Amino acid sequence: MLIGYARVSTQSQNLDRQIGALNGAGVDRIFREKATAKTVKGRPQLEKAIDALGTDDVLVIAEWDRATRSMADGIKIMTRLADRGAAIRVLDKPWLDLTTPIGQGLLALLSSMAQDERERIVRRANEGREAAKARGVRFGPKPKLTEHQRELALKRLADGESCRSIAKDLGVAHTTISRMKD
Repeated sequence: MLIGYARVSTQSQNLDRQIGALNGAGVDRIFREKATAKTVKGRPQLEKAIDALGTDDVLVIAEWDRATRSMADGIKIMTRLADRGAAIRVLDKPWLDLTTPIGQGLLALLSSMAQDERERIVRRANEGREAAKARGVRFGPKPKLTEHQRELALKRLADGESCRSIAKDLGVAHTTISRMKD
C-alpha cells in the first residue's frame, strides 16, 4: 500500500500542490495536516501515517522538508519505517527512495556515519576516564568509612572481632566491613 503525507505550516497555506503530486504517484491514502512542527510530536498526522504502514508498504512524501526538520529527525523516521518493514519515497528527492538499492545504500551510509560518531564518543569518554584515573580520580560511590575508620576496622578484624560488631560501632553494614577482609 502507498500511504501519502502532506503538511503545510500555516492555516492560510494550502495542500493542493502536494496532494496533486501524491495522487499522481498513485497513493492509496493521504494523511494531511496544517501545523508548524519542530518535532514529530508536533506532527500527529505523520505519526498516524507511520502507524498505518505495514510490511512492504511505502510512505510517499511530496517534499522531504514537509516531513522532517533535521538530519537526526529524518534518520529517526527512516529507521522507524525500516523497523516496520516499510519504505519511504520522496517525490522531490528521487535519490531518497528506500525502495531502490541506491536509496537503501544512502540509509546504510547515514547509519554508518551515526555508528562512527557513537564509537568516537565512546572512545573519547573511555580516554577521559583513563586520564582521570591516572590523575588519581576515584570513581564510584563515596567511601563509607574514612581512612582512620578503615585502619581501626582492619585492626579490630585482625584482633578477631566480628564484622557485625565493628559495623555496628561504625554505623555501616556488616558487608562493608567483610569486604575489607579481601
